[in-house]
Amino acid sequence: MKARDWLGVLPFIGMLGGIPFVNRVEPYVIGMPFVLFWIVLWVVLTSVIMAFLNKIDPATKEDGQ
Repeated sequence: MKARDWLGVLPFIGMLGGIPFVNRVEPYVIGMPFVLFWIVLWVVLTSVIMAFLNKIDPATKEDGQ
């Protein structure tokens, strides 16, 4: 697998694989329990990662016509 493939798997690992390690109410971050902040953070990071992958994907390059 290429590095960009692993980058596509990262949100899955971060959101679902990280929950057992961050499953706690305190500390509060931005007024949210830590586990909720973790999920919201990964939703935002997933969007950023997918936009980056779309930009570097050779299949989305235009022919320049």
